[in-house]
Amino acid sequence: MERSTEPSSSLSGELLARVRERAAGYDERNEFFADDLDELRRAGYLAPRGLERASTDQRLLAAHAPATALGLTMHLVWMGVARDLAAAGDDTLAWVLDDIDAGEVFAFALSEAGNDAVMTNSTTRVDRVDGGWAFTGTKIMTTLSPAWTRLGVLGRYEAAAGEPQIVHGFLTRDTADIEIVPDWNALGMRATQSFTTKLNGAVVPDERVSRVLPVGPQRDRFLLAISANFHTLIASVYAGIADRALELAVASAHRRTRLSADGAPYAHDPDTRRMLAAAALDLDALAPQLTAVARDVDGGVDRADRWQRDLAGLKHRAVETARRVVDTAMRASGGGAYRADGELARLQRDVLAGVYHPSDTEAVHASVAAHLLGPLP
Repeated sequence: MERSTEPSSSLSGELLARVRERAAGYDERNEFFADDLDELRRAGYLAPRGLERASTDQRLLAAHAPATALGLTMHLVWMGVARDLAAAGDDTLAWVLDDIDAGEVFAFALSEAGNDAVMTNSTTRVDRVDGGWAFTGTKIMTTLSPAWTRLGVLGRYEAAAGEPQIVHGFLTRDTADIEIVPDWNALGMRATQSFTTKLNGAVVPDERVSRVLPVGPQRDRFLLAISANFHTLIASVYAGIADRALELAVASAHRRTRLSADGAPYAHDPDTRRMLAAAALDLDALAPQLTAVARDVDGGVDRADRWQRDLAGLKHRAVETARRVVDTAMRASGGGAYRADGELARLQRDVLAGVYHPSDTEAVHASVAAHLLGPLP
């Protein structure tokens, strides 16, 4: 079945205004972005399209509601993985695109406390059962917990003979032996409602297993597609946060005045001008890298062993740039920005979440060092 690479409809100004208006309330109430999801679904935002288009959309949406954009990233990643595999002639996840067309919402349950290997190992146990694989373990930070209908999981299978393996597959919302613990009370990105998920022998049927791979790093198109879509879309979200923070700081500079300068606005203050110009220059550097990476993924370009370095580096640079830009915006906007109910203060809390997404700072530098210097002995 041929599918369009473009969204079924754009993010209208009216829709974005409503999403922004709801964001503060979701954050204050620590509540899932249910109305946003309903409206964005009706607008066609969850439909398949190319990564370059999805990246642009996510950056724009994040500038209006960061937690909503971050939450929907998880669905868009699985959409992108299925799309990229299909484009390469691999129909393993063709059913994912069919399910998305039917209105299903996809999410991830991969993260585990203490597991810094992320995709290449797991503390979740997998047992072979009749017709499928039973998963037993605890997953943390399962974004979209109130709304997902399809959940990507992984776990470790200790085969009777041979090396241990990582089993990747999908659960459905009605699968038995899944316990969702409503325990999300984070500093930022509160509307994502990323609950703990306990798997107590939850069974993934054979037809919903996407890969069975050896433990450890593997050169597999499925893993590369996850990394490419995840890192690029996460980077887009944090770029969007920085866009909005700079916009708010510029508005503040025009609005606020200085008694010592006879009531002139801070927009005329040399220090403020230089501060915001430096932030803008920092942010300007993100767009070309985001576009180039997304375009190469869409075009099936083979960057060979540079892919992991480039993808992890993109996410790292976007998050660190966004953190600097938001910090600058807070400084440039004066003490009023420190109010807990202010939008900049919320962006300051939201942007901090970026340091906790894979790949973290340590993993990024290890990846780049290994590419430059070779693996450690």
